[in-house]
Amino acid sequence: MQDKVTFEYAIIRLVPKVEREEFFNIGVLLFSKRKKFLGIKYEINPDKLKAFAPELELADLNNYLQAWKLICDGTPAGGKIGAFEISDRFRWLAACRSTIIQSSKTHPGLCENPSEELQDIFEKYVL
Repeated sequence: MQDKVTFEYAIIRLVPKVEREEFFNIGVLLFSKRKKFLGIKYEINPDKLKAFAPELELADLNNYLQAWKLICDGTPAGGKIGAFEISDRFRWLAACRSTIIQSSKTHPGLCENPSEELQDIFEKYVL
């Protein structure tokens, strides 16, 4: 138990028609302050996208999520937000928004390895 650290995560959702509030999960953000970890995993199922919103382009959505990855990584390509402290980057990405890509409320947990936890949550809630 002593090796475990706290983490927070949010599920990334695709909400093609915001006014209808229908969504499907496409990814996970995970942040651990003690491990100085901020990670994202995402995958958009093309068949689900076609069923929910055939008018949306998969490439456009992947480009948008790639920008989120650059912010998570804290690289200069992540722009001004990518230069924020790691906790502020997580809070910005997990903030409530009314766009077609949204985050769930954040959820806490304990883990030994944030990278493994990110994969586990991704497999459980997205795949």
